[in-house]
Amino acid sequence: MSLDGDYDPDNIFAKILKGELPCVKVYEDEHILSFMDIFPQAPGHVLVVPREPVRNALEMTDGALQAAIVRVKRIANAVKTALAPDGIILTQFNGAPAGQTVFHVHFHIIPRHEGVALGAHGGGQADMEVLKDQAARIAAAIEHP
Repeated sequence: MSLDGDYDPDNIFAKILKGELPCVKVYEDEHILSFMDIFPQAPGHVLVVPREPVRNALEMTDGALQAAIVRVKRIANAVKTALAPDGIILTQFNGAPAGQTVFHVHFHIIPRHEGVALGAHGGGQADMEVLKDQAARIAAAIEHP
């Protein structure tokens, strides 16, 4: 899918936002829902999904984008505190050629550890109990304004 097109209200993230599909929640508020990526590229891979129903960041309203990126930072800092990675990747893909696979805007927070290879985007499914433990640790480290 290219950058332009119609938003599909039945995409997997829209269904998660509506409570129609489960997720391992990290944090939510009126602007975003954050949860563990079940196909993580590294342990502790978190997704931040804005509630605004758009395909990519280029379509977001300024207010929704600002609210989302502030929360990405807050959650990334919680990942840093909870998991003590050597580095953190913050990324967001726009369009299939850029690597986007779910066409609802979302941000990736991927902890990185020195000498540990990054897994494939959308690779193997993680153990749900491990994800729940990581989510609880990250959620406990989130600083609330």
